[in-house]
Amino acid sequence: MNDLLAPLLSPEGRALLAEVRGTAPADELAVATRLRREHPAELVSAALAQARLRQRAAVKFGEADADRMFFTPNGVEQSTRASVASYRAQRLKALGVTSVADLCCGIGGDAIALARAGIRVLAVDRDPVTAAAARANADALGLAALIEVREADVTEVDTAGYDAVFVDPARRGGRGRIFDPEAYSPPLSWAIEAARTASRTAALKIAPGVPHEAVPADAEAEWISDAGDVKEAVLWFGTAPGAVRATLLPGPRTLLGRGLPDPRVRPVGRYLYEPDGAVIRAHLVAEVAEELDGGLVDPTIAYITADELRATDWATPYAITDRLPFNVKKLKALLREREVGTLTVKKRGSAVEPEELRRKVKPQGPNAATVFLTRVAGAPTMLVGAPARPATGAVPS
Repeated sequence: MNDLLAPLLSPEGRALLAEVRGTAPADELAVATRLRREHPAELVSAALAQARLRQRAAVKFGEADADRMFFTPNGVEQSTRASVASYRAQRLKALGVTSVADLCCGIGGDAIALARAGIRVLAVDRDPVTAAAARANADALGLAALIEVREADVTEVDTAGYDAVFVDPARRGGRGRIFDPEAYSPPLSWAIEAARTASRTAALKIAPGVPHEAVPADAEAEWISDAGDVKEAVLWFGTAPGAVRATLLPGPRTLLGRGLPDPRVRPVGRYLYEPDGAVIRAHLVAEVAEELDGGLVDPTIAYITADELRATDWATPYAITDRLPFNVKKLKALLREREVGTLTVKKRGSAVEPEELRRKVKPQGPNAATVFLTRVAGAPTMLVGAPARPATGAVPS
């Protein structure tokens, strides 16, 4: 990749990329054989590899941008989804930020979102190929005037001339994901100190599974989900020290923590609410339970139950029709009686795998149902139901 990114940026390389665009995996061999008659074999292989990366990246960046951008395998894997980067950039803009030092910029996904928000960006990465990709992406998307890409060690970069600092430490190594924040590159402790010395504002992107006790007292912690999937946590400095929020995209819709005690545990009611993952990660289930006048099915499980159906941005409601102790045979008989052929299996607090349960119950029929494998008051339980709509007809997020 190091030797072949530059040729892909040449007129011949760009023309070749346009020619292999959308090549299906089954057709790659035939396409490669044909193109190697006119182009160097290494360049053809690099173009096909880049086309595959662009196809993967379309999920995060959209097809229009991905088809013009340049990627590395790690860049596709670790880059921020465009919708999340755009939200974060807009929040920085709303804070009055006009310039950002983007440390550990990767292939430039966050820098692109910042520049599109009208913010001037210094994008820094120590890897020469990654920095080259970031530079090519700024140029390809017409943002080179706002994005300066620098190949450097982020720990040696002077950020004093920038309104804000954004740090996205690498959380993957040779063996996959890194769960110890001090094993990030650079370590989280360094990133926090860099944020604290920033002139005005700083944001640190971290893994959403970060323990709350690792959040500094002088930081605001925000968990972000997009279309129901938790994407990241962000530590903000210079905003609201000690605050906790969950933000749901599209929207954005933001739930602020109010320091409520744990919700009460109550018997299972007519409805079960499944909180968004960002709400759960942010430990804001109590705020949602209060809004719904509900309680938990178990003190250790983040399922809310209530007797009334209410519209909410923060949880998906289900109408519960049956409650059974965990018993595969009883569930199989119930599903056969209800003629359920489409079975959605959700679990929380259960070791049973959804696919394993589906194989055992062999659902057949025209109807659909959802089964929750969970604990109720400590006992393994199956709750059967279906998605519910509030009386207004709106579908909760």
